[in-house]
Amino acid sequence: MTATETALVTGCAGFIGSHLTESLLADGVRVIGVDCFNDNYARGEKLRNLELARSWGHFEFVPLDLSRGDLGDLLLESDVVFHLAAEPGVRASWGTRFETYIRNNLSATQHLLEAANLHPGRRFVFASSSSVYGFAERLPTPEDTPCRPHSPYGATKLAAEHMSLLYHANFGVDVVALRLFSVFGPRQRPDMAFRRFCHAAVTGEPIRVYGDGEQTRDFTYVGDVVTALRVASTAPAASGRVYNIGGGNQVSVNDALRLLGEYADRSLDVEYLAMQHGDVRRTAADTTRARAELGFVPSVGVSEGLLREFEWVLEHGVAEAGTLRRR
Repeated sequence: MTATETALVTGCAGFIGSHLTESLLADGVRVIGVDCFNDNYARGEKLRNLELARSWGHFEFVPLDLSRGDLGDLLLESDVVFHLAAEPGVRASWGTRFETYIRNNLSATQHLLEAANLHPGRRFVFASSSSVYGFAERLPTPEDTPCRPHSPYGATKLAAEHMSLLYHANFGVDVVALRLFSVFGPRQRPDMAFRRFCHAAVTGEPIRVYGDGEQTRDFTYVGDVVTALRVASTAPAASGRVYNIGGGNQVSVNDALRLLGEYADRSLDVEYLAMQHGDVRRTAADTTRARAELGFVPSVGVSEGLLREFEWVLEHGVAEAGTLRRR
């Protein structure tokens, strides 16, 4: 994108959205940021995510629930749409909160796609999730692997992904879907494992691990995800395609905890609990397609990225932070 263009970023106050917004602004791209401040974590933390963005004159913030209201003006002003807004979390998606997932993951996406259909000519980059695979038949998992979500969250993300591709097939909406694998880094949501582990490593509080800790994830650094999102917004061959975006780091929870113990220079108090409903044992992205068609090559591994997240937690509001040495 060029400095003369305008990007619409939904979920701009969230973890990935705020990083993407800053990346675009730093390159002179005008950004219209949309967020409804859903209640999955504190509004104050989301507002802090936007502090740097708001220092730029070419950033406009629009507080809006995408599932309601007229989105036409937003699309008219935008050259590209990055749709990151969602109701996140596997474990919270069971039970009475499922209606919230339907509204924020599926209905909001359909509403935005309707606006995109009425105002064609804009690339629509949709942030999907590795949760669409569930217990994948193959590891590493290519995009043509059957999707069998293992949680209500995964089911709503797959439905929204399918909805996006339906609008591409039926109306020619210029859609690209990225299946993001276990994104981590500074500003990660408070409920996510690495964020909780970093906080506990700083404070000395117990760390609760669901399962035996030998489960592995393909952890992907947030900066690499931002790069993939931006490339997907311009790559000509990407229209109508789905891509895995993974870091190539199949690391166990226990390995990550050992790294955190080194960074904190202390022994960690780890408590192992039963696996939670919706969790899967392993994830691993086959990124062959993204490498070939988007030129996607992740650049930050788990050890470096986790250190950055740990240092961010040290700087952002834990009273005991001063007792730990920096590296």
